[in-house]
Order: sequence, then C-alpha cells, then structure tokens
Amino acid sequence: MKQKIIDIHPHIISPDTEKYPYNPLGGIRSDWSAERPFTFEQYVEEMEAAGVAKAAMVHSSTTYGYDNAYAADSVCRDPARFVGVYSVDIAAPNAVATINEWRKRGMAGLRLFGAGSTVQTDGRWMIAPETFPVWEHMADIDMTVAIQTTSIGLPVVEEILERFPEVNILLDHLGRPDLTDGAPYNKAGPLWKLAGYENLYLKITPRTFDLATKAPASPETFFPKLVAEYGANRLAWGSNFPANNGSLKDLVDQGHCCFASLSEKDRAAIWAGTAEKLYPQLVQAKEALELSL
Repeated sequence: MKQKIIDIHPHIISPDTEKYPYNPLGGIRSDWSAERPFTFEQYVEEMEAAGVAKAAMVHSSTTYGYDNAYAADSVCRDPARFVGVYSVDIAAPNAVATINEWRKRGMAGLRLFGAGSTVQTDGRWMIAPETFPVWEHMADIDMTVAIQTTSIGLPVVEEILERFPEVNILLDHLGRPDLTDGAPYNKAGPLWKLAGYENLYLKITPRTFDLATKAPASPETFFPKLVAEYGANRLAWGSNFPANNGSLKDLVDQGHCCFASLSEKDRAAIWAGTAEKLYPQLVQAKEALELSL
C-alpha cells in the first residue's frame, strides 16, 4: 500500500525581494535561505516527485521575520493541499488580532523561534505575562504552536506545557537531543522527561535522522525508543527542506530507511496521521473539495 505522506516542515523563499523583503529575526539571515532558496513552485515540483500529498508550509522567520506574506500568498493558491504555519510577535498588544488576520490567509499553526543556528535565547519571552492572551487564544481556537529551540529552551517549554495544558505544543527537531551515548540514550534525558506532558508533540526531521544514524546511535534503537516514550500518535515528520541538503525525495527516502524498524501503523501515524491531528485544516480542505464535486 502506498504510504500517505504529509510534510509539516518545508520552507520557501521568493526571489522577489521588493515584494517580499528580507528582515530576519535577530538581524541574521540563515545560511540555507541564501544558499538554497526554493520557491513555492519549485517545492510543488519536489513534493510531486517525492510522493508528498500535502504540506504545512512553515514561514521562514530567519528570512522574513514576522512578515508571513510570501508563505500566505503561496498556500492560498492551493488551499486543498497547503496550510501555513506563521510567526507572530506574541508579546505585541495586537497579537491576537494579528493572528486572526493571518488565519484568513491560510494560517493553521503558530511558530515561535527561540533558539537555532541564527538566534540563541532561552525563550523566556515566550512565557512573559504579556503573551498570555495569545496562549489563551491558542487554546480557544485549538491551534498548534510549534517551538524551535535547543536544550537551552526546554525548561521554558516545560513551563508552557504546565501552564497551558490545552494548547498542543510541537517541538521542532525534537529539541535537538543529545544521542551521542547511544542506546538507551540517557543523555537525551531532558527529552524523555517531557514525555509525560500529553500536549507535547515532536517533529522528526532530517536533523533527527542525522543524529540517529551517527554511531553509537542507530535508527533501529532510537526510533523504537522514541515511539515507546511518546507514542507514534505524538510524532510527525517534517522535511526541513531545503535547509537540509538533498532533494525532497532524498529526505523522504532517508525517513523510510530510519523508520524501517517501526510497525506499519506507527509509520502511518508519523508520516501523516499525527499531522492531520495537529493541522485538521488539511483534512477539512479535502472534505470540502470532495463535497463540491
């Protein structure tokens, strides 16, 4: 049976810098966006070649800051296959109104960038009192919040999980755990510690695959452990394309290799089932299209 695949972490960059000017968070543009910029049209070609059915397009905040215009203009061109995951200044007084405006333009998820290759903060600004109206709004509208961070920000992620248990939190790249000790992966203790929070979901990306294939780690020991700790229904795949090297098909093939030791049911959840739970608009768009035919 052909595997249904949904990509919840692709990025796109426009060559039109007048219409879509660069204004990266922290003032530093990511290397990949300068070296491997892919347009929406190019991504569509890649996904069709890779067998990817749908995607939650993640706005590149390390290119455009809080201006989601290019991602929004793109996903609205094909709402049956695409939704957007946008970035908003959640401390701004008008943040809730801003989110509601972006929702009219394909926004199905919010992404907060705490720490990565261009920005390093512990993310405590995410839990400042002025952000509470946004978190409460996320609970009211049942919108997933993706968080990009490293181990430096996991204590703040835990505070968010505790304070706002009705909000689904999606941790990009699994928070980049330390797998250098191999099975049973005791150095990844901070990741296992968070498994008890049922509102925490994990995004598996090629960064995860790279960590899990570097000895003494192995996909055969790490991914079954991950499923045992979190359950496959809290794990979802995202390509991180084109930030990672290789075609989208290469990245999908890498995933098939790394998930080979998992059951068919678990693979189905990771490739598509969890994505549809996190971004139900992807399912609703299909149903609306079928009703119109």
